[in-house]
Amino acid sequence: MNESPEIGEITVVNSLALTAPTPLTEHPAAVYLSSLSPGSRSAMRQSLNAIAKILTSNECDALTLNWAELRYKHTALLRCILMERYAPATANKMLSALRRVLKEALRLELMDARDFARAVDIPNIKLSKELKGRFLSEAEINALMQTCFDDPTPIGYRDAALIAILRGAGLRRGESVNLMLSDFHSGSVKVRSGKGGKDRTVYLPDGVLPIIEDWLEIRGRESGALICHINKSGAVTLRQLTPQAVLFILEKRGVEAGVTNFSAHDFRRTFISELLDSTDIVTVQKLAGHASPELTSRYDRRGEEVQQRAVQAISVPRRRRK
Repeated sequence: MNESPEIGEITVVNSLALTAPTPLTEHPAAVYLSSLSPGSRSAMRQSLNAIAKILTSNECDALTLNWAELRYKHTALLRCILMERYAPATANKMLSALRRVLKEALRLELMDARDFARAVDIPNIKLSKELKGRFLSEAEINALMQTCFDDPTPIGYRDAALIAILRGAGLRRGESVNLMLSDFHSGSVKVRSGKGGKDRTVYLPDGVLPIIEDWLEIRGRESGALICHINKSGAVTLRQLTPQAVLFILEKRGVEAGVTNFSAHDFRRTFISELLDSTDIVTVQKLAGHASPELTSRYDRRGEEVQQRAVQAISVPRRRRK
């Protein structure tokens, strides 16, 4: 008698593989990906590829899987596997992409409405209520920047400009590497096709500007990526960095500075937290490129001392001694 597969394994189901190529205009995954902004498309394609490989034991990718053949038995087991392999937020992002692709299969009349309703009827994975990430102290940021200032090579100037932009503008990794020279204006950067496909202008602190200008003296003023690649010989090439490269740069500088357990997104959390101390949440929401003030509030990493200071501003009449 054959043993049933354990959780984390799915037997290849031939019916889940497309038998013939499908035009991209009629392929649910391709239609879904085309609806996304360029900044989101790559990440979602990776998620769909991962889902396709799980469902077919590495036989299919997003474009060779027959998404219209997915049923509740597939999606329910997939959820269990994602829950084991990925952090809850990542797994839920992948489940969201799955539901969107199946919705396109329904719209393209490739899938029956009843089968669709059953296949997407899987709950999200519960998220921990503990806040992720942390606030970077001024001393930590200064230490990271100093490692760049102590490096006289083009890489030192480039890394200083990158950290200054992450610190001073609170950009996401993908937004920082997508900046072009033409997006930099004295006092601001234009973020194009940010999360949700939205453009926004973020104003820079005065201290960031000379750091970027120093980098531009090395980089030159030719059009291309603002924060770009430097080859092994130390020559600047105007090729964009990848978001993954930003992680490597910060990891290297963190080791040099003795700053541990931080991420690129912690610069964003710090940026938002500090702004909330000095201005209203709607203004911070716009600068951060968030869809709602409620989302902005989730980035607040200020401690209880902020709440204590806030209530001290409330005036209460004192008792007059007779």
